Amino acid sequence: MGSPGPATISVTAIGATFGLRHSLRYTSGVVLGTVAVLLVVADGVFGMLASVPALAPLLTVASAIYILYLAFRIATAPPLAEAGKQAARPTFLGGFMLAVANPKAYVAIGAVFAGASAQRDVLGLPARLLVLAAMIVVIHVLWLLAGTVFARLLRNPMASRIINLIFAATLVLTTALAALP
Repeated sequence: MGSPGPATISVTAIGATFGLRHSLRYTSGVVLGTVAVLLVVADGVFGMLASVPALAPLLTVASAIYILYLAFRIATAPPLAEAGKQAARPTFLGGFMLAVANPKAYVAIGAVFAGASAQRDVLGLPARLLVLAAMIVVIHVLWLLAGTVFARLLRNPMASRIINLIFAATLVLTTALAALP
Protein backbone atom coordinates (compact mmCIF):
# COMPACT_ATOMS: atom_id res chain seq x y z
CA MET A 1 0.00 0.00 0.00
CA GLY A 2 2.92 2.35 0.52
CA SER A 3 4.56 1.85 -2.85
CA PRO A 4 4.79 4.80 -5.24
CA GLY A 5 1.47 5.58 -6.85
CA PRO A 6 -0.67 8.56 -7.76
CA ALA A 7 -1.53 9.53 -4.18
CA THR A 8 1.88 9.02 -2.62
CA ILE A 9 3.78 10.64 -5.49
CA SER A 10 1.46 13.65 -5.49
CA VAL A 11 1.77 14.06 -1.70
CA THR A 12 5.57 13.93 -2.02
CA ALA A 13 5.62 16.41 -4.90
CA ILE A 14 3.28 18.80 -3.11
CA GLY A 15 5.30 18.49 0.10
CA ALA A 16 8.46 19.32 -1.85
CA THR A 17 6.82 22.26 -3.59
CA PHE A 18 4.82 23.84 -0.77
CA GLY A 19 6.40 22.57 2.45
CA LEU A 20 4.84 20.69 5.32
CA ARG A 21 2.38 23.26 6.65
CA HIS A 22 0.93 24.27 3.28
CA SER A 23 0.58 20.64 2.19
CA LEU A 24 -1.45 19.41 5.14
CA ARG A 25 -4.86 20.29 3.64
CA TYR A 26 -4.10 18.41 0.45
CA THR A 27 -2.59 15.45 2.32
CA SER A 28 -5.64 15.32 4.62
CA GLY A 29 -7.83 15.14 1.52
CA VAL A 30 -5.73 12.29 0.11
CA VAL A 31 -5.85 10.42 3.42
CA LEU A 32 -9.62 10.81 3.86
CA GLY A 33 -10.21 9.97 0.20
CA THR A 34 -8.11 6.82 0.54
CA VAL A 35 -9.99 5.86 3.70
CA ALA A 36 -13.22 6.37 1.71
CA VAL A 37 -11.83 3.99 -0.93
CA LEU A 38 -11.03 1.53 1.86
CA LEU A 39 -14.62 1.67 3.07
CA VAL A 40 -16.03 1.39 -0.45
CA VAL A 41 -13.89 -1.66 -1.21
CA ALA A 42 -14.72 -3.21 2.16
CA ASP A 43 -18.42 -2.70 1.51
CA GLY A 44 -18.22 -4.24 -1.93
CA VAL A 45 -19.53 -1.12 -3.65
CA PHE A 46 -16.55 -1.09 -5.99
CA GLY A 47 -17.51 -4.56 -7.20
CA MET A 48 -21.05 -3.39 -7.85
CA LEU A 49 -19.86 -0.29 -9.73
CA ALA A 50 -17.42 -2.33 -11.78
CA SER A 51 -20.20 -4.76 -12.69
CA VAL A 52 -22.14 -2.01 -14.49
CA PRO A 53 -20.54 -2.20 -17.94
CA ALA A 54 -21.37 1.36 -19.03
CA LEU A 55 -20.08 2.92 -15.81
CA ALA A 56 -16.59 1.38 -15.73
CA PRO A 57 -15.28 3.17 -18.87
CA LEU A 58 -16.68 6.51 -17.67
CA LEU A 59 -14.98 6.15 -14.30
CA THR A 60 -11.74 5.15 -16.01
CA VAL A 61 -11.78 8.15 -18.35
CA ALA A 62 -12.63 10.57 -15.54
CA SER A 63 -9.83 9.14 -13.41
CA ALA A 64 -7.34 9.30 -16.27
CA ILE A 65 -8.20 12.91 -17.06
CA TYR A 66 -7.74 13.95 -13.44
CA ILE A 67 -4.45 12.06 -13.06
CA LEU A 68 -3.12 13.62 -16.30
CA TYR A 69 -4.21 17.06 -15.12
CA LEU A 70 -2.41 16.57 -11.82
CA ALA A 71 0.71 15.26 -13.59
CA PHE A 72 0.66 18.33 -15.86
CA ARG A 73 0.39 20.63 -12.82
CA ILE A 74 3.32 18.87 -11.15
CA ALA A 75 5.44 18.89 -14.32
CA THR A 76 4.83 22.57 -14.98
CA ALA A 77 5.15 23.75 -11.39
CA PRO A 78 7.74 26.48 -11.01
CA PRO A 79 11.07 25.69 -9.34
CA LEU A 80 10.91 25.52 -5.56
CA ALA A 81 12.51 28.91 -5.14
CA GLU A 82 9.61 30.45 -7.09
CA ALA A 83 6.79 28.13 -6.01
CA GLY A 84 5.48 30.26 -3.16
CA LYS A 85 5.10 33.25 -5.47
CA GLN A 86 3.40 31.62 -8.47
CA ALA A 87 1.74 28.28 -7.75
CA ALA A 88 -1.73 27.88 -6.29
CA ARG A 89 -1.87 26.15 -2.93
CA PRO A 90 -3.17 22.57 -3.06
CA THR A 91 -6.67 22.02 -1.71
CA PHE A 92 -8.35 19.41 0.45
CA LEU A 93 -10.86 18.70 -2.33
CA GLY A 94 -8.07 18.21 -4.87
CA GLY A 95 -6.42 15.64 -2.60
CA PHE A 96 -9.72 13.90 -1.90
CA MET A 97 -10.59 13.73 -5.61
CA LEU A 98 -7.19 12.30 -6.47
CA ALA A 99 -7.58 9.61 -3.81
CA VAL A 100 -11.03 8.47 -4.91
CA ALA A 101 -9.95 8.52 -8.59
CA ASN A 102 -6.80 6.52 -7.85
CA PRO A 103 -7.06 3.06 -9.44
CA LYS A 104 -4.01 1.84 -7.51
CA ALA A 105 -5.83 2.39 -4.22
CA TYR A 106 -8.71 0.15 -5.29
CA VAL A 107 -6.33 -2.53 -6.53
CA ALA A 108 -4.06 -2.46 -3.45
CA ILE A 109 -6.91 -2.40 -0.93
CA GLY A 110 -8.84 -5.00 -2.92
CA ALA A 111 -5.77 -7.25 -2.83
CA VAL A 112 -5.61 -6.96 0.96
CA PHE A 113 -9.25 -7.99 1.27
CA ALA A 114 -8.91 -10.75 -1.31
CA GLY A 115 -5.93 -12.14 0.59
CA ALA A 116 -7.87 -12.02 3.84
CA SER A 117 -10.84 -13.85 2.37
CA ALA A 118 -8.56 -16.54 0.96
CA GLN A 119 -7.32 -17.37 4.47
CA ARG A 120 -8.91 -17.43 7.86
CA ASP A 121 -9.58 -13.81 8.86
CA VAL A 122 -8.02 -13.58 12.31
CA LEU A 123 -8.53 -9.84 12.79
CA GLY A 124 -12.11 -9.46 11.66
CA LEU A 125 -13.41 -6.62 9.53
CA PRO A 126 -13.48 -3.78 12.13
CA ALA A 127 -9.90 -4.41 13.24
CA ARG A 128 -8.73 -4.80 9.64
CA LEU A 129 -10.34 -1.45 8.76
CA LEU A 130 -8.67 0.28 11.71
CA VAL A 131 -5.24 -1.18 10.89
CA LEU A 132 -5.54 -0.24 7.22
CA ALA A 133 -6.78 3.28 8.03
CA ALA A 134 -3.82 3.78 10.38
CA MET A 135 -1.48 2.52 7.67
CA ILE A 136 -2.98 5.00 5.20
CA VAL A 137 -2.28 7.88 7.58
CA VAL A 138 1.27 6.78 8.38
CA ILE A 139 2.18 6.03 4.75
CA HIS A 140 1.00 9.41 3.49
CA VAL A 141 2.65 11.32 6.32
CA LEU A 142 5.95 9.56 5.55
CA TRP A 143 5.68 10.41 1.83
CA LEU A 144 4.84 14.03 2.74
CA LEU A 145 7.87 14.22 5.01
CA ALA A 146 10.02 12.77 2.22
CA GLY A 147 8.79 15.58 -0.01
CA THR A 148 9.73 18.21 2.52
CA VAL A 149 13.22 16.69 2.72
CA PHE A 150 13.47 16.93 -1.08
CA ALA A 151 12.55 20.60 -0.80
CA ARG A 152 15.59 21.34 1.30
CA LEU A 153 17.83 19.58 -1.21
CA LEU A 154 16.25 21.07 -4.31
CA ARG A 155 16.67 24.81 -4.19
CA ASN A 156 18.44 24.61 -7.54
CA PRO A 157 15.91 25.47 -10.29
CA MET A 158 17.26 22.81 -12.67
CA ALA A 159 17.08 20.09 -10.01
CA SER A 160 13.52 21.15 -9.15
CA ARG A 161 12.46 20.96 -12.78
CA ILE A 162 13.97 17.47 -13.17
CA ILE A 163 12.33 16.17 -9.98
CA ASN A 164 8.94 17.65 -10.99
CA LEU A 165 9.18 15.93 -14.37
CA ILE A 166 10.18 12.63 -12.73
CA PHE A 167 7.28 12.90 -10.25
CA ALA A 168 4.83 13.70 -13.05
CA ALA A 169 6.06 10.83 -15.24
CA THR A 170 6.03 8.42 -12.29
CA LEU A 171 2.48 9.47 -11.43
CA VAL A 172 1.28 8.71 -14.97
CA LEU A 173 3.30 5.47 -15.23
CA THR A 174 2.19 4.01 -11.89
CA THR A 175 -1.43 4.88 -12.65
CA ALA A 176 -1.21 3.22 -16.06
CA LEU A 177 0.40 0.10 -14.57
CA ALA A 178 -2.23 -0.11 -11.82
CA ALA A 179 -5.03 0.24 -14.37
CA LEU A 180 -3.76 -2.59 -16.58
CA PRO A 181 -5.73 -5.82 -16.23
